Amino acid sequence: MDDKKLDLNLLLALEALLAELNVTRAAKRLNLSQPALSAQLSRLRGVFGDELLIPTSRGVLPTAMALELQAPLRKTLDQMRELVSNARIFDPSTASATLTISASDYMQIAILMPFLLKVHLVAPNVKVMVRQLPDSQILKTELERGLTDIAFLVTEGLEGSELRHKEVLSERYVGIARKGSIGERPMPIDRFIQSRHIIVSPRGDGFKGATDDALAAVGLTRKVAFAVSSFMFMIEAVSQCELLAVAPQRLAERYSDRIDMFAPPVPVAGFGIAMVWHDRTHNHPARIWLRTLLEEFCAEH
Repeated sequence: MDDKKLDLNLLLALEALLAELNVTRAAKRLNLSQPALSAQLSRLRGVFGDELLIPTSRGVLPTAMALELQAPLRKTLDQMRELVSNARIFDPSTASATLTISASDYMQIAILMPFLLKVHLVAPNVKVMVRQLPDSQILKTELERGLTDIAFLVTEGLEGSELRHKEVLSERYVGIARKGSIGERPMPIDRFIQSRHIIVSPRGDGFKGATDDALAAVGLTRKVAFAVSSFMFMIEAVSQCELLAVAPQRLAERYSDRIDMFAPPVPVAGFGIAMVWHDRTHNHPARIWLRTLLEEFCAEH
């Protein structure tokens, strides 16, 4: 057999011919013209070095080789059909997959920690790696290369991005203080600006954030004593001393047993969080399942 001349269409043609034992009916089954199918039969004879089908007054008669080929051919084509079908369907209850999510520690604590518990229940064979969010250029490369399947970024600045994205969360800020230390409510603005504060500055950008912009709009400043790289650090610090901070509400609620929340004395603009992914994984069934589950989970939380 000359396998260099073999292609899938020829095997499908042979399957139909052996099933129908009639060129006209087989051509109709394949949506081909009779001359086109006859040409494929001629090629098949060259590939296998056998007549395969002998013309008779009632149609065609399979040769001994054709009869030997029929069962393994059907099995092989059925396996190929199953392979294609399975590639389009993702059943989380039985499927195995390894998926990667990049996110800030805020998203990891507020959303992904409880989300992984859900994955554990509904997809027992799925592995999820959660990675710290890198800078934008590294993230773009990781998404392009498939090292990260989904990332979570602040929505602002994503408009016009070549990456696919969809906003899944709207977050607002709350003030936080050590448990039992707030006293008067609402917190007087004088106390707020005279207290020492701790902020999160993941890239080491300095001692200002959204709260400082809100204060500046009314001609005020606060005392920012510490700028740290993670929300966990900030929460730990606030829970143990007299520092104040302004934090995303979902994150603060996770630690309500150790800190108290209060309304900032000036309105602080919140932010949106978008799920971001690359075109290369857009139509992959496992990645579609993950994005859908994450979107639903975020909507519920």
